[in-house]
Amino acid sequence: MTQHLATPPSAPSVPDPADPRHWTPRKRTSYGWLTAVLLLVLMMISWADKAILGIVAVPVMRDLHITPEQFGLLGSAVFFLFGVAQLVAAPIANRVKSKWILLALCLIWAFAQVPVFVFASLPALWFSRVLLGAGEGPLAPMMMHSVYQWFPKKKGATPAALAASGVTLGIVCFAPVLSWIAADFGWQATFVFLAFIGVVWAVLWLVLGKEGPYTSEQAEHEMEGTAPVDPGRTAPVAQPVKYRHSFLTPSWLLAVLCSFLGYWTFALATSWLPTYYEKVMGYGTQQAGSMIVFPALWGTVATVGLSWITQVLDGRGVPTRVSRGVVLSSATVFSGLTLLLGALVPDDTVRIVAFTFGFGTAPALFAVTYLVAAEMTTVGQRGAVLQVTNALLSTGGLFAPAITGFLVGSAATSALGFTHAFVLTAVLLLAVGALSMVFINQQRDRARLGLAD
Repeated sequence: MTQHLATPPSAPSVPDPADPRHWTPRKRTSYGWLTAVLLLVLMMISWADKAILGIVAVPVMRDLHITPEQFGLLGSAVFFLFGVAQLVAAPIANRVKSKWILLALCLIWAFAQVPVFVFASLPALWFSRVLLGAGEGPLAPMMMHSVYQWFPKKKGATPAALAASGVTLGIVCFAPVLSWIAADFGWQATFVFLAFIGVVWAVLWLVLGKEGPYTSEQAEHEMEGTAPVDPGRTAPVAQPVKYRHSFLTPSWLLAVLCSFLGYWTFALATSWLPTYYEKVMGYGTQQAGSMIVFPALWGTVATVGLSWITQVLDGRGVPTRVSRGVVLSSATVFSGLTLLLGALVPDDTVRIVAFTFGFGTAPALFAVTYLVAAEMTTVGQRGAVLQVTNALLSTGGLFAPAITGFLVGSAATSALGFTHAFVLTAVLLLAVGALSMVFINQQRDRARLGLAD
């Protein structure tokens, strides 16, 4: 007689405690903010790396016998491979975890500093700046993508802005330190310091870095309880949008143009403003290098402030055409107006205050541009779209230092050359800001792309 044994019921699956999807909302939010702070520090290091050449410009030009035209090209060198690196990284961003990409980028930056303090020559500076640009190119969109993965859609603007404020906080915190190191230990020592802090951050990120759980609209619905989790009734999956359709929308094009000029403006400031303060306004090297803190400090306030405004307006149900598009356009116009004021007034105090607002508002445009760009595609394609977005807007940094160097070197006086560079920048900001005010409209463009709000 055959005995049949009942099959025991399978044990219920135990949620993985390491998976953020199964964490409490409070723990998930806390870790999201930790990630945002870590990425804030990474962005601070990135912009300290970019700004260092402007801070030590005068002693470098003196010791290595560099002309303004040569220095302008050297200032642009960091952007030679900047956009190319982003385009190469764009398809990788959707396949490789952001933790490992960000770790690799930071280690490349640290290595890029080595030739400068070992050889201290013009070729070493060229090699260092080009390699640095290749490593820094993919940072901003990867950072934004990483932050967005830790927060629901309507709560991601402020933490993303916090991380993005590293653009200016990096200069606020590091410019005085780097100016002091250059004055007391020589300009080569500043590059040693930057390499060291890059390695320290990489170790911290290796231990604490983690992918966020908000990887799709369905995942957000499930964790936030905004839609029923029913196997027979899942949320509709957004159909992929052709990338060229996203990139040809007026909203995407004009948002990118706003931050292209924002990048242009802030790259001009970090590369040339300390030299302007020293050679035109008569400040000492250490003081001139530290004065870049003023626009950077305002930029931190403006970056967080603009994104906070967009998040408040989003939370009140205001269409993003206003909460993001109008906010971005208005800030672009404001930057142009104050920069024009600083270029034309003779009073030194008014000039410094105007440059604080004009140059400082420029980097605040980036975070809002990323929000507009992210609306022009699906969640799954967001990483690649943000990479392309940043690749194009960051080319402003390629042109500004070189054009400024040409204008300064070819003018009758350095002061006149700087005035031409500042007025040109202001007029471009005003023109693009005005156009953006009229033509950025995400609701119209999302409807054309077949994306539901």
